[in-house]
Amino acid sequence: MSVAQLHHFVAVAEEQHVGRASARLHMAQPPLSRSIQSLEDELGVRLFERTPRGMRLLPEGALFLEHARRVLDAMEAAVQAVRARPATG
Repeated sequence: MSVAQLHHFVAVAEEQHVGRASARLHMAQPPLSRSIQSLEDELGVRLFERTPRGMRLLPEGALFLEHARRVLDAMEAAVQAVRARPATG
């Protein structure tokens, strides 16, 4: 699982549509769809229900979304903390 996959997952979950998420992420739809499918394969669960109108989070996806957001927030906090620290040496 990669940080990029977490970003992809969160965007699709929030947009509920691969096309809108791909526009938001400035990437093509096929690689985004493959990223989500790869994540689901790795986790061994479906995170979304694919519908004619878009993507709907399944209960497993909603649970994973909470954790994915926390991971991404923690990573951003770590980056900000390091950047805010005065340089030494």
